[in-house]
Amino acid sequence: MAMIIFSPSTVILLSIFIIFFCFPSKVCSLSAFSQLQLPPNVTGPVSLAFDLSAAVPYTGVHDGRIIRYGGTDVGFTDFAFTTPTRSKAVCDGNTDPDSEPTCGRPLGLSFNNQRNQLYIADAYFGLLVAGPNGRLATTLATTAEEDFSTTIQLRNLSKAIASGNTTAFSSDATGRLLRYDPATKNVTVLLSGLSGAAGTAVSSDGMFVLVSEFNANRIRKFWLRGSRASTSETFVRFRGTPINIKRSGTGDFWVAVNIQNSQSPPTSMLTGQRISYSGTILETVSFDDQYGGTTLITEVQEHFGALYVGSDNATFVGVHRG
Repeated sequence: MAMIIFSPSTVILLSIFIIFFCFPSKVCSLSAFSQLQLPPNVTGPVSLAFDLSAAVPYTGVHDGRIIRYGGTDVGFTDFAFTTPTRSKAVCDGNTDPDSEPTCGRPLGLSFNNQRNQLYIADAYFGLLVAGPNGRLATTLATTAEEDFSTTIQLRNLSKAIASGNTTAFSSDATGRLLRYDPATKNVTVLLSGLSGAAGTAVSSDGMFVLVSEFNANRIRKFWLRGSRASTSETFVRFRGTPINIKRSGTGDFWVAVNIQNSQSPPTSMLTGQRISYSGTILETVSFDDQYGGTTLITEVQEHFGALYVGSDNATFVGVHRG
């Protein structure tokens, strides 16, 4: 599942900018990388969101929590969760995928800073929203057009990434791009037949929305306005598998792309790729040295001149400051 949310005055994304001194399409190495450590035994900060009033990251982790960073002295603390079946005794620190239907698995986050609300896409519980005080999030939508769970693709994608084996889902083409309208509370299907729908991002001018196809190694563009409204096309193709997409402050897009090599056993090259408004790959940043091949990266996001990196199995949120 990939989802976008529209409201009358703002566009919220579910489902990054820093200047590197290198030529377009050149792979840049990172020299100033730090880690925001998760709580003990906690892994999998897949997606990130920022509260602009406090300028701190939120992330969803394997054990079902959404946690918030409070600075170096405080670290990450509990903020919200997605299901009343979650208990701290059973779920905290639990990385067993079989526990996710009980504990939840938040895979997409985005802040509506005008309303001070955090939107959450959970692999098992659909689209939810948490207020400024967090705790149990409110369910907004779990189905679209009453014929198919909006969360099945997130479940499959989560398991594929966690296992490192996407072969079982490589032929899947049941993903959909959905739009949620807070005013009417309706969910509309914009695109169907997507192969491993994962991340979304709306252009800075609101003309189109992008959706990544994990299995098809590409990003699709769906036109929201103009003469081509309600049509779609391929935006960019990759050598590897794209996951989350985040728009930068300049209108470019950062995409987490994992490129599998031909070694035996195969390993992945972990990259963040910056894409122009028109679909040109401008820059590729390697994160291999920072993650050591132990996980896939799932998101690269710009915030206040730094790149924040999400991943499926790491015990930290990565931060590069130029």
